[in-house]
Amino acid sequence: MKKESRKEREFKRRGKEILEVALGLFLRDGEENVTVERIAEEVGIGKGTIYKHFRSKAEIYLRMMIDYERELAELFHSQEVTRDKDSLARSYFEYRLKDPEKYYLFERLEEKLAQRNPLPEMLDELHQVRASNFDRLADLIRARIAAGSLEDVPEYYHYCAAWALISGGVAMYHSPFWRDVIKDKEGFFQYMMDIGVRMGNRGRSRASKAGEAVDITGL
Repeated sequence: MKKESRKEREFKRRGKEILEVALGLFLRDGEENVTVERIAEEVGIGKGTIYKHFRSKAEIYLRMMIDYERELAELFHSQEVTRDKDSLARSYFEYRLKDPEKYYLFERLEEKLAQRNPLPEMLDELHQVRASNFDRLADLIRARIAAGSLEDVPEYYHYCAAWALISGGVAMYHSPFWRDVIKDKEGFFQYMMDIGVRMGNRGRSRASKAGEAVDITGL
């Protein structure tokens, strides 16, 4: 493998710095209020240097989102999850909910980018990485179904329900009404994670089908 030159390492380091600074600005001030010039100013470089790394602000958006999904892929292939499949649910929910502001930003950006589709090859890359994550998640879910830990339903029931729980929780977190209702946001998201970890465990749906009383507050 060819060893990276100092110049190549510096180029990568600068690109990573641009993404980190841009993300902070998007989260703090809103993506529509942040220009490429503003990002360059915060990094301490010229606008032209930004364009050596990224063709546009849309590419900055997509690179952030792809990196976010790639980090999740690394988590799914980590020794912890491979060795202990019971840690999968908690690891997944912790990753998605540890930063609801970032999750909400990326959902918002994806909706905008899908409408405009300025960089179709990068949007395809994002969807491919996510599809690969779902394939890995489905494999791990099937293993838990076979072991008798999860309800024996199509694996997409499990991961779509998880996605719905996360997206709904994050939407509530940002709702003007629910934001006032949810006083303890940290405690609320911990509770959401606890629900997610137990969701779909074998026996719960079966009890409901049998007509037994189910305490929904303890799901």
